[in-house]
Amino acid sequence: MTGKTFSREITSPIDLIQDAQSPARNHLAHATISLTNQQVADLQNICETITAPIETALASRDWWPLTMHWALAGEVPTRAAAICRPTSTEQVSHVLSYCNEHKIPVTAAGGRSGVCGASIPLYGGVILDTTAMQGVVALDDDSLTVEVLPGTFGPDLEAHIQSLGFTVGHYPQSFDIATVGGWVACRGAGQYSTRYGKIEDMVVALEVVLADGKIIKTGGSPRGASGPDLNQIFIGSEGTLGVVTRVWLKCHPIATLERRAAFGFATFEDGLDACRRIMRRGATPAVLRLYDAPESQRGQGGDGVVCALLVLDEGDVASVTASMNIVEEECLATIGCIPRDIETVERWMHHRNDTSALQALTKKGFVVDTMEIAAPWSTLPAIFNATREAMLKVPHARSSTCHLSHSYIDGACLYFTFAANPPADEVENTYVALWDAGTRAVLANGGNLSHHHGVGMNRSRFVQEALGSAFGVLVAMKNSLDPQGILNPGKMGLPLPDYLEAAQWP
Repeated sequence: MTGKTFSREITSPIDLIQDAQSPARNHLAHATISLTNQQVADLQNICETITAPIETALASRDWWPLTMHWALAGEVPTRAAAICRPTSTEQVSHVLSYCNEHKIPVTAAGGRSGVCGASIPLYGGVILDTTAMQGVVALDDDSLTVEVLPGTFGPDLEAHIQSLGFTVGHYPQSFDIATVGGWVACRGAGQYSTRYGKIEDMVVALEVVLADGKIIKTGGSPRGASGPDLNQIFIGSEGTLGVVTRVWLKCHPIATLERRAAFGFATFEDGLDACRRIMRRGATPAVLRLYDAPESQRGQGGDGVVCALLVLDEGDVASVTASMNIVEEECLATIGCIPRDIETVERWMHHRNDTSALQALTKKGFVVDTMEIAAPWSTLPAIFNATREAMLKVPHARSSTCHLSHSYIDGACLYFTFAANPPADEVENTYVALWDAGTRAVLANGGNLSHHHGVGMNRSRFVQEALGSAFGVLVAMKNSLDPQGILNPGKMGLPLPDYLEAAQWP
């Protein structure tokens, strides 16, 4: 099947907050890298290069909630000196080779839908905007793989391949404004991940440009054993080890059946155990979302006591029927579990990507954010209780709630939502304190640092603690693949090259 390209324009996510200014002031005070007129001219000879202050400011943001407060104050975290918009792998290669030679930081960015500051150009330099590299290149309907360019947005990918009878099945909350390259860079997860897997399960092969401009291809063979899986070096590396310029993904025939169910549990722990047993028996419903009592009341029509479980599966008739039968058996085998109206699933489907409440609360001065982690089933109850308790002890904290959003045979993802109402001059300190308290409670009780939002700026300070003695391996890979340190510096907790000044955040 031959390819198709798309044309999709994006604006800064922060533009969606009414009354936000187009800031030119940097919130962070450390020195950043600017470009000479000659360097701008050289980059313009490679690809479209933009230096206008408003455009570079807008491109220097993502959905990190703390930066929304900064935007409302007329500030951007740090502004890039230029935006380069390549249209081909070769242009990406030339840009990186040039920037590597001149020690110019390069931050790759797609739809900028991340929520941790991964695509913020912390040290100025160049934003490498991949959104001009859009399109489905080919689809192999025998091998069920699709070749796609990194700037392709989720809706465009799915619309094209669904017209041919296929789906990738990757539907993150940021689906409308996220790109395939961003999915790969931040190790993303879609809301149907229990059926289709996370992005690392979907990637077949990658084309990557290294810091010196060298173009490589990784993967490509089913379950190859030619040494380590090099795909996994770049999946989740957030542009610190290379820039993804082409992706081969697994796809599936469009489902012939969809079924839904909903249940209520007396406690969140009872619901966790039911989900564990469902996975243990081999069922993989696309959606298996368990909400604690406050979140059930807030969004799922609960009474503040019941914990709601929403279930949806799609696929072949036989597999869906078997999966949903297991779900029903295990749920109803739980003392106190009762079936609920499946209309709650439809309501979730209709509102699942709505973030307007976050924007409204931010404009009112509230600190609001989410923290998703994963852990083995055996540790999830302790993490559920310890993390909420730790967050609620932070001064000005108002709430900390939780739901389970992605399940696997060995564990699951817990997704915490927290809010605080500090005085205006304590917003940033309160935000940092909530993240410190929540993250350290998770790590102390056997959880990991992130399930699918990635690291970015916000979690960089925890990476060494989370990886322990393995952190040195990550540093060694960085030093080998990017010895000049130009690729997304200041992220993943990695050491900085000596020509950059440490950022004083937090």
